[in-house]
Amino acid sequence: MAYNVVKINPLDLQPRKAVGVALPFDGRAVFHSTYTSKDATRNNLINFFLTGQNERVFNTRFGSGIRNLLFENITVESIDTTREIILQGLQIYFPQVEVRSLQLIPEYDQNLVNFELKYAVRETNISDELTINFEL
Repeated sequence: MAYNVVKINPLDLQPRKAVGVALPFDGRAVFHSTYTSKDATRNNLINFFLTGQNERVFNTRFGSGIRNLLFENITVESIDTTREIILQGLQIYFPQVEVRSLQLIPEYDQNLVNFELKYAVRETNISDELTINFEL
């Protein structure tokens, strides 16, 4: 009989130990801490998507670079390019994240792309959904 073993990050078992930093930075002491791996992963993904390439000093390749598409019109090609950028970046910087569903829903009249990502973290019981609206 096969058993499905789920790994739990040991830090998640220590409720007072911070795992990461929450976004946005609006806390009394500049930022709020996250206390679970699920929240830390979500905030790390948001940070990745909102960071442009060459924006980090010692890690210039980090970031999705989606803002480079800012002044382009929404076309099938720009949606496909955006999808490839997202999937390639996730594969490089977040290999533990398994993409379950990625939807880029364009609103042509407003030049917006609604971005919905459903993901799971491999070998854990963490799954979540992330929604971001990009104005291209």
